[in-house]
Amino acid sequence: MEFVIGLLALLFVLFAVLGAIAAVKTTRAVKRGVERAGDQVRRTVEETTLRARSAQPGPVGELARVRLELRASLEGTRRALEDGARHDTSLGEAVALFDRLQEHARQLDGELRLLMEREPDRARVAARLPEARERADRIRASADSLRFAAQDRARRHSEDELAALNEQIELEAGALRHWTTPDAELPGSAGAPGAPGIEGRKGTAAWRGGEAAPGAGTDFGKGRPQSAS
Repeated sequence: MEFVIGLLALLFVLFAVLGAIAAVKTTRAVKRGVERAGDQVRRTVEETTLRARSAQPGPVGELARVRLELRASLEGTRRALEDGARHDTSLGEAVALFDRLQEHARQLDGELRLLMEREPDRARVAARLPEARERADRIRASADSLRFAAQDRARRHSEDELAALNEQIELEAGALRHWTTPDAELPGSAGAPGAPGIEGRKGTAAWRGGEAAPGAGTDFGKGRPQSAS
């Protein structure tokens, strides 16, 4: 009896622990989903605001355009590397380098955001603009280089696969056309070893019709001594 009670207690504790683990995992998954949704909403709002400010003249509008161009380049590179890494594991190092590049881009974007939103001195904003654009151009050039390389690699890989597929298809098509070999090589054709020729068939047909075959004698007694009658 005590063994049964102990076993039930152990099962109860086990189920309680498993339930707690499942609840924690579910809570974390929901939290991550909410955070991703919040990040997406915040990013959409920021980009909408930047597009509106980019139409303004002056240094603030220029900073907004720099931030938009930088974000577009990084987003395109991120998608290209993620899509390529699913099929090509050799892009892992490129993904790691891009993550480091993104850190510099986030830092620069934060500085530009502070200049746009917190700096009242427009002269200072204009003075910081050339240096900020130069850094943004360097980050964009590196991101574009990674993206272009990933695109070229994917295209080359696709071309190699297509060439190999075309070669296999040609080999299979040749195997399917095996009946087009010359007649002399086919069993039963004229001239093939062991196959009866046309003349042989004609002679056989004539003999069966009651006529002597060409070249065959009609006197079966020729060559034997005649009786002296």
